[in-house]
Amino acid sequence: MPTLAADTLRSFARSLFEAGGVPGDEAAIVAGSLVDANLCGHDSHGLIRIPQYLRGVKDGLLQTGRPLTIVKETPAVLIADGNWGLGQVQAHRLLRKLVPMARSVGLAAGTLRQCGHIGRLGEFAEVAAREKLALIATVNGHGFGRNVAPPGGTTGRIGTNPLCLGVPTSGDPVVLDIGTSIAAEGKVRVCFNKGVPVPEGWLLDGAGKPTTDPGALYADPRGTIQPLGGPQAYKGFGIGLLLDMFAGGLSGAACSRPEVNAPLGNAVLFIALDINTFAGAEHFLREVSALAEAVRTCPRAEGVAEIMLPGDPERRARVQRQAAGISLDDGTWKQLSTLAQSLGVSVPA
Repeated sequence: MPTLAADTLRSFARSLFEAGGVPGDEAAIVAGSLVDANLCGHDSHGLIRIPQYLRGVKDGLLQTGRPLTIVKETPAVLIADGNWGLGQVQAHRLLRKLVPMARSVGLAAGTLRQCGHIGRLGEFAEVAAREKLALIATVNGHGFGRNVAPPGGTTGRIGTNPLCLGVPTSGDPVVLDIGTSIAAEGKVRVCFNKGVPVPEGWLLDGAGKPTTDPGALYADPRGTIQPLGGPQAYKGFGIGLLLDMFAGGLSGAACSRPEVNAPLGNAVLFIALDINTFAGAEHFLREVSALAEAVRTCPRAEGVAEIMLPGDPERRARVQRQAAGISLDDGTWKQLSTLAQSLGVSVPA
């Protein structure tokens, strides 16, 4: 597994996007977002996505240099169309517009349709927290990417529809960023690229039987990812179902349906809340910071070294990988190297 510095990979990723026809400013945003996902330990949302994105650009399914079109706007609601632009580019534009709206009236909800895959949702919650805003965020697959079957079903009906909740504190923000399936599709793809089995309980094959073969998800008939919750998977599926309805229904995009065959993209819902407008920033930060500290200092069971909060694993991984470098599996590195050669981009040593 090759290991490279984050700056090296960021430059390499940007060069790949620019060689693939992406303008420099957009290439920098997407490359930075993907490398940051790798730094945070979420390889499923990192450089492994580059071939998918550039294939979408080459095939005309994703567009570059497209504006964010405002479809409807009120003091607290913004409905936007991404014109099938790159997801991270358009989602950050949406969030930048929501920040002053939330400060003006206390909260702002924004949706985005016809948008490429926007990457790691926690990235946007971290940005909002720096602005002293709390964020509720979710996406669906714009009707496509149906990898999760209902409990008892054998065919995917919804996506892995993530839920992200983030709040600022007097220290580091607390950011929960989870899929409503037991694993993100990208994590299955990482195992597929590595040629290793997925953990037991992740997948069902096309007949609805448990399997540890990651290739089952991409076979014909396609397998499915189990909903979050194990024996009570109906809870994870129910949350994912409602998030799909929120993202598709409120944005003007499609909810997941068997006949929908959209490109690799997302319909997005962001809800930003200004902590100062409610009970006041002083109260909010005091209370949430005290709760965070109470959780961290909870008496530990035997053998437990520490208790962590949502967002801690990502921060720890970022520090470690920034120092030691980012390791990429051989399958992903081969894909990126082959892509680089086809685009005339130098592969870093």
